Amino acid sequence: MFRHALFRHRPPQGPVIPARFPRIEPEEVMAGRVSFVGLPAVELGRDIDWALDPHRNRSWALNLHALRWMGGLVAAFERSGDRGYLDRAAEITADWVRKNPRRAAASPWAWAEHPIALRAPALVRLSAHVSAGWLSATLAEHGRILADPARYRNGHNHGLDQDIALLAIGGRLRRRAWAELAVRRMTASATAAIDAQGALHEQAPKYGGYVHARLGVALEAIERCGLAAPAVLVERRRLLENYVSHATQPNGRLVPIGDTPADAVPRGFRHEPATVGVFQAGYVFGRTAWDDPRSAYYSIRFGPGRAMHGHEDHLGVTYHAQGRDLLVEAGFHSYEATPYPAWTRSPEAHNVPVVEGAAFRPGTATRLAHVSVTPHRQEYRLSDEAYGVERRRRVVVGHGAEVLAVFDEVPPGSRVRTIWHLGPSLRVTEVRDGRVVLACGEWRAALVQLALPSGTPLTGQTVTDEVIATGYLKTTTTPTVLSPPAESMLTILVPGTPNPEISTHNGKIIVCTPGGPVDLT
Repeated sequence: MFRHALFRHRPPQGPVIPARFPRIEPEEVMAGRVSFVGLPAVELGRDIDWALDPHRNRSWALNLHALRWMGGLVAAFERSGDRGYLDRAAEITADWVRKNPRRAAASPWAWAEHPIALRAPALVRLSAHVSAGWLSATLAEHGRILADPARYRNGHNHGLDQDIALLAIGGRLRRRAWAELAVRRMTASATAAIDAQGALHEQAPKYGGYVHARLGVALEAIERCGLAAPAVLVERRRLLENYVSHATQPNGRLVPIGDTPADAVPRGFRHEPATVGVFQAGYVFGRTAWDDPRSAYYSIRFGPGRAMHGHEDHLGVTYHAQGRDLLVEAGFHSYEATPYPAWTRSPEAHNVPVVEGAAFRPGTATRLAHVSVTPHRQEYRLSDEAYGVERRRRVVVGHGAEVLAVFDEVPPGSRVRTIWHLGPSLRVTEVRDGRVVLACGEWRAALVQLALPSGTPLTGQTVTDEVIATGYLKTTTTPTVLSPPAESMLTILVPGTPNPEISTHNGKIIVCTPGGPVDLT
């Protein structure tokens, strides 16, 4: 009876836009079990309770209502020809439609803007094999919502997903006006979100890779709908590749800036020859060499105040050298509205100077005032008023003779403390006379702090274990060094030796690294 009702309605339909769904285990779903975002499997049964949120997790609830797992069953049918997969996909979808009317849905996630955008392509894919009045009706309802300018997320990755969804429904239902609207919106949105250097303004490199992939889906969908792909859309997608490449560390992982998980591995792109990228959106990325896992690598944050997927990380520095993460961020843990994810977005979760006794001003922009780049030495000068007084930070990086030096200064009457989150593979073996010795097996490095302008050792460092995120819902502890307060200080990180010789004479500061001397003046 159900199948007869399901297949009797056959309205005229246009092309099915290809959609890619997360990998599922079809037999698990057929047995009523689902797994999302790495959390333990949940028994849904045959009669699904759409109000379920057993893990109290936003991403889990979103995925339940996005129905991409249902789309995975349709894909399994297309691969295998097993009609049971298709029948169950249709049953799941009909059950969702019946139990989630817009004004009386089982969950607020049912008609939230992002689940709508992710669900629509799965509905379109199902409609390639199932023709029913309820399915056509819900596709049209999704299309009307997606076309509503009040629901649109302009300049956001969710907006791109909304445009792909509207394009898919517009093509399938032969609503050319919807398809054309989707193309116009995504073109304007991409132009606003991706600048002429390729940097995405969402302030997290992970989303550069996501938007690049989704624009690829969009361009294919535009072609399937018989429309012309705007040249600016193609060009902005290409420019993203440069940004993502520069944000990729020598170990192949993205630098964990903003809501970028520390274990995120992007698709590889061809890169430009330059080993240093200064992006006016607020990033400096530098490396010794491309395609060398032993290359040194660093990042520095500046630019507009925190937005979207950004953190309060301005003036923050990361450093990777000799195959090891030396300075890391607390990283991205989850989107949950709980204390720990909130802390990971705070200044204290990053390698930044904190002004003692002053209140932090969220969303403060940071200026990059000076850039000097040569093959063996790079220097940057930055400043802001995030604590009501001017913080000034000067960063010097030596390549070949590897060293990272950071000068921090605040006006007279203020004092600053610096925070250094060390890589989780490191341990602290000694703290003495302003020198912190780091170890990983037999390998050693030194973090040395000097008071300025005297050049004398700055003593009184505190070493604690802090919890950092190593991936989505994953954590570990890592040593964190907190400096004593000072008006002006210099922090020097030298990989490969526990005891670098540092000379300060006549205003010059010279560090003897395993690769040779470096003048920090």
